[in-house]
Amino acid sequence: MTVIHALPVGGGILALAPMPGADGDFAADLAHILDWTPALVISLATTNEMAAAGAGDLGPRLQQRATRWLHIPVPDMEAPDDEATALWADASRFACRALTGGGRVLIHCKAGIGRSGMAALRLMIEAGEAPDEALDRLRAVRPGAVETDAQLHWAMSAPREAARFVRGKG
Repeated sequence: MTVIHALPVGGGILALAPMPGADGDFAADLAHILDWTPALVISLATTNEMAAAGAGDLGPRLQQRATRWLHIPVPDMEAPDDEATALWADASRFACRALTGGGRVLIHCKAGIGRSGMAALRLMIEAGEAPDEALDRLRAVRPGAVETDAQLHWAMSAPREAARFVRGKG
């Protein structure tokens, strides 16, 4: 079953997890995630990765249960390109609103480490956390989170003005 690695961020709970079905049991993984009741799920796995794991219909299945789903495909071991970074702006806005309201946000890639860690770290920084402290706190919950220099650079380049939104000033 999918392991959910969660930590408090911005008044809510932010979590990383492997892609449902990555361990071969999509139905059980999906049920576990739905039982966790996320307000938002952000999928960073590519369409091909999701299809190979049997998670090709993850988005509609989450949305049937009133969970918002956003898909930002990023190839394994990479950071978002310009197109994915543009999609991130909406994802970040939704995630920040959910977290500020005490909600839960779950981010997954294939293994729930590199791309998921990258996005979680960026959200933590956007929520106003000091980058180095946020990385240490994230890795205490999910060892190895953020796997490549490119992922770390993308996460650390989070616009600091986003923190105003999370604190209710934006």
